[in-house]
Amino acid sequence: MPHYLRFIILLAAGWINRDQQKIIEYLLEEIRVCREHFNGRRLRFTDAQRRRLGVKAKALRRKTLEQFAGIVTPDTLLRWFRNLVAKKYDGSSKRGPGRPRTRDRIADLAVRMANENPSWGYTRIRDALFNLGIARGPKHGKTRS
Repeated sequence: MPHYLRFIILLAAGWINRDQQKIIEYLLEEIRVCREHFNGRRLRFTDAQRRRLGVKAKALRRKTLEQFAGIVTPDTLLRWFRNLVAKKYDGSSKRGPGRPRTRDRIADLAVRMANENPSWGYTRIRDALFNLGIARGPKHGKTRS
């Protein structure tokens, strides 16, 4: 047998073996998930399980998934992977808890000023709080130092 023909056969066998290994890894992960959940009732997956199955499913092609995926449909597996990627890049890990709450004491004082001075509007109450040094300034939104 010529050397170039051996090389082509070995190359094709390597590609086939790689695809089979991906399928085996996916099926083993699927079996692990089934064993964790199978108690005669509907399977409910945790985020970690969805993540594991989604990553393994993405490594396979849709046609391969349609042949071998047994727990959930290929569309569901690929959707889990898309959601995983979308969640990774949505920026939620960089967001803070939001605007700090207004202190109750300041809010109570503003309400008391409004009740005691019915002719005062928002601007006058805001300026009065600024003059007391406990609220934002009347211009440019700066706080008093």
